[in-house]
Amino acid sequence: MRNGLSNRQFTAVSAVLGLALAAGAVLAAGPWDSGQRKAEHDRAASQDRTGGAHHEPAAPSGPAPAPSAPAVLAALGTGADHSAPDAAVAPDGAADALSAVLGPLLKDPALGTRRSAVVIDTATGKRLYGLGADAPMTPASTVKIATTVAALTALGPAHRIPTTVRASGDLRTVTLVGGGDPTLDRAALRTLAAGTARALKDGGVRSVRLRYDTSGYSGPALHPIGPNENIAPVSALMVDEGRLDDTSSGPAPRSGDPARDAADAFGELLDEAGIATADSPAPGRAAAKSRLVARHLSVPLSALVERALTNSDNDIAEALARQTALATGEPADFKGGRRAVTTQLKKLGLPLKGVVVADGSGLNRKDKVTAALLAGLLARAADQDHPELRPVLTGLPVAGFSGTLSGRYTTKSGGTGLIRAKTGTLTGVNSLSGTVVDPHGRLLAFAFLASGTTAPSEAQSALDALATALAAGRR
Repeated sequence: MRNGLSNRQFTAVSAVLGLALAAGAVLAAGPWDSGQRKAEHDRAASQDRTGGAHHEPAAPSGPAPAPSAPAVLAALGTGADHSAPDAAVAPDGAADALSAVLGPLLKDPALGTRRSAVVIDTATGKRLYGLGADAPMTPASTVKIATTVAALTALGPAHRIPTTVRASGDLRTVTLVGGGDPTLDRAALRTLAAGTARALKDGGVRSVRLRYDTSGYSGPALHPIGPNENIAPVSALMVDEGRLDDTSSGPAPRSGDPARDAADAFGELLDEAGIATADSPAPGRAAAKSRLVARHLSVPLSALVERALTNSDNDIAEALARQTALATGEPADFKGGRRAVTTQLKKLGLPLKGVVVADGSGLNRKDKVTAALLAGLLARAADQDHPELRPVLTGLPVAGFSGTLSGRYTTKSGGTGLIRAKTGTLTGVNSLSGTVVDPHGRLLAFAFLASGTTAPSEAQSALDALATALAAGRR
């Protein structure tokens, strides 16, 4: 007994408090928002503002997060076979128990006309439950799990995206070179301008021609959904994701030319630093014999992955797909990103039949993944043999606490603080994929996909009920 609690009670209370503290650390780690970024906003707005429209969650009534704690939930074991058929393979009766619990919940009409589900015990890699496990379905934003796993596999969690300034041999032409960091901000630009000004003044130069280089990326800049408040034109050079307001996440008015805006801002900062720019910035590549005069590095890829997942950040997700393409020798465009991400997923040995990763964000309806793949990717991220993938788990929103799950669970919800999951929403599509510790102490990876849904709020509640059932071990 400890302070009147049995050992079992003490362990249970400690686990819940630990998860609450971990959620607090996730909140403290970055400017996470509580809004779900949802695609096809403009199209859906002309209908009834359901599905693809942006929906702010209801004001959360869940507990306030604790101030600090490590945000890592350690894996309970290693992953193994993730290619099992729909038939459950757990030897301990867990399959029958899960079937009895999840079966009725999956029949909820709110889940639309098609639904699929997979639950994996990450310690053994065994599939405990499967329904339509290998059926390709539109994943919406849950495809970001695949995007982030691929980026971490190709680049590693410590990789940083550079933004550089290069000067011609005579120092008379300066080029701002974008490396693809969508989180570059004005403070970073100011630092770049200050470093550039010092180098130019040391060379006796006080006036330059300014160029900006976006050649790191190729192909169309506009996402197939077109101009949209959920994503800026994809460019190797942008400031604050091309946002035209003071927000740092969620939908926002976007620049039509983020690279030119970034160059204009850089020019103004150069002027403030005592270097005049003779003309307006012009696009152009840095000269072959130019020299580096300033450099800024993004936060580590691990932090970008966490922010992409917690906020469902489309701009970061598309940048990660292109960074994966660059790392693997593919063109840094939508098609190259698709091939690069797919190649990295193949390296993990997961079934990819019918899988199409058309973009990095999940805004494209041509994306098709299976519940088996999503759950399998999360199980790989929990595998102690793949520590480089751990940011995928720590970046998942925490039910009732952070990101896109902050408003979907309350103090009365059995899954509050226990579920970590990536949400996905398009018109007629709802999905939820993440991890949960069940009453037996097993870390479970799950994926629930639904299509043909007509009421987004009801569909989300039905998905939340499925995840909560895993946490409770019963209905």
